[in-house]
Amino acid sequence: MKKIVFIVTMAFVSIAAFAQPKFAHVNFSELVQLMPEADKARATISASTQEFQETYQAMLDEYNTKLTQYQQKGSTMTAAIRDSKEKELLDIQARIQDFSQTVEAELQQQQQQLMAPIYQKAQETLTKLAKENGFIYVFDASSLVYFDDTQSTDVTPMARKALNIPADRTLESLQAELQAQAQAQAQ
Repeated sequence: MKKIVFIVTMAFVSIAAFAQPKFAHVNFSELVQLMPEADKARATISASTQEFQETYQAMLDEYNTKLTQYQQKGSTMTAAIRDSKEKELLDIQARIQDFSQTVEAELQQQQQQLMAPIYQKAQETLTKLAKENGFIYVFDASSLVYFDDTQSTDVTPMARKALNIPADRTLESLQAELQAQAQAQAQ
């Protein structure tokens, strides 16, 4: 009888140990930032930003040129011409401000549109990996206050491989790439 109780107890312990929920964690933000698709999105956004800056600078140059002309000739202008030039300068200022606000909104919308499929691909990849590996939960490690990594599996390496992120690519190397690009554009 004791053997039967012992065997049944061991069976329950084995089942309970086997049925332990499997937890995993991942740095979701890191994955998204390092994905090759994110590089393409950043390049597109950078090109749009550069175009905005060039147009904005041209508008400022126009304003500054007209302002300088007004300042140099303002004292010799008739009241009607001076009023017309002042109105023109105010109109240019308003256009610059409207342009800046519109472009800012467009750039944010463009970023959201470009990044949405990237986030979706990362999410779908993580869901697939979680199901394949029997994880009940996959937590984003970047937003957790604490987790015991001995009881949670880091799925970041698996996800990096599934998303074709080179093993040697890190957030630090990405930051260095972006800084080098910024310096090259500045020159």
